[in-house]
Amino acid sequence: MDIIQTQPAGAAASPGGTGTTTGTISADFETFLRLLTTQMQNQDPLNPMESTEFASQLAEFSGVEQQVRTNDLLTGLQRGLATLGMGQLGGWIGMEARAEMPVNFDGQTVMLAGAPNVLADRMELIVRNERGDIVQEIPIPLSDEMFSWDGTGADGSAVLPGLYSFAVRNWSGEGMLEERGAMVYGTVEEAALVGGEVWLTMEDGVSIPSGDVLGLRGSGS
Repeated sequence: MDIIQTQPAGAAASPGGTGTTTGTISADFETFLRLLTTQMQNQDPLNPMESTEFASQLAEFSGVEQQVRTNDLLTGLQRGLATLGMGQLGGWIGMEARAEMPVNFDGQTVMLAGAPNVLADRMELIVRNERGDIVQEIPIPLSDEMFSWDGTGADGSAVLPGLYSFAVRNWSGEGMLEERGAMVYGTVEEAALVGGEVWLTMEDGVSIPSGDVLGLRGSGS
């Protein structure tokens, strides 16, 4: 008499990589139980099922039942971890993050900061568009204090709305010492888990991985 085989645990992987779903295993479990009961009820009295065969099918039955319970437990654990993770994500919302990141400019004031070189006697802000072209070169204070940029250059011209990145150049006389990315301050409006990593969306719609954030503070501090 053939033994009914249930679906192996790795036969149907879910998007989250947890293997066979609980619903599929539960269906296998119920089907196995019905088939085994029917098999016992309709066996030939003159040729009953061998005890070893019966024990083997009971072991199979027990394994399926245990798999159902294990998957129920894992599902509950995953839900608990997801709830915990969402609570942690909520802590990012409303915070002001500092990172080297682009800005989706549309007329708003952008808060920036640069790092002065100890040998520098002046600094300037370099603004690049999405293609990487320099669109503005603006003198800024020789300091690591925050300063604002409203899209207006030293000559009074304003950049068009779009995605811009920022860098700070340190100069000594006529020689450029170095160019570093400028720190941009932006308020976090959304935090989400993407592929197991926390991504933050700023108020201007730009998204960055949380690992790029070098500083946090309360908005308006």
